Amino acid sequence: MISLESIDAVLFDFDGTLAPNLDLADMRRQVVGLTVAAGVPEDIYTGLYIVEVIEAGAAWLTTQSSADAALYRQRAHQLILDIELDAARSTQVFPGIKDMLTQLRSCDIKIGIVTRNCRAAIETIFPDREQFVDALHARDDVVHLKPDPRHLLANLQALKARPDSSIMVGDGALDMQAGKALNMHCIGVLTGSNDFATLQKAGANQVLTDCISLHEILS
Repeated sequence: MISLESIDAVLFDFDGTLAPNLDLADMRRQVVGLTVAAGVPEDIYTGLYIVEVIEAGAAWLTTQSSADAALYRQRAHQLILDIELDAARSTQVFPGIKDMLTQLRSCDIKIGIVTRNCRAAIETIFPDREQFVDALHARDDVVHLKPDPRHLLANLQALKARPDSSIMVGDGALDMQAGKALNMHCIGVLTGSNDFATLQKAGANQVLTDCISLHEILS
């Protein structure tokens, strides 16, 4: 059990954690297709996350043609934005999430969201989030994205919370990796893209069925 009195803040991932996950595999396939069409060699982007594929592709294209690189970057970012916003229009936060966030805030715990999704998608899915969340840092709010811990640090600083007295909750291995880098208590949830073993291997202190189960380990 974790004492509520010992917690400054709880940071949540969004997709797969507070709301249904995006089809990230399909998004990556589409981005890779655009990258291949632009002539970028496969070894430039192999093993990278979606945004990192775009940046690596643009960096390589810059060595060939700055105009081609700029056009590729614009098209690729527009592609993922279109996918995110299209999905957002038919998505809502999971049942019980708002009550869970309200309960945490009633205990004087600050609530943050750190996500690689765009801000417009979060605002579409969770239009009344300001009633439940103290700080949001989406992809377009930061320079460094998870698993870089600086994404989480930006949110913690906005909340005036210390990492070692805060919790990171997410469905992704990168959530656990970023949280562990800051010595945060990391909780994985099984409502997204990763299973128990993957989350535990990435550094989860605990793995729960979903966010609503948080009450089971807080006292």
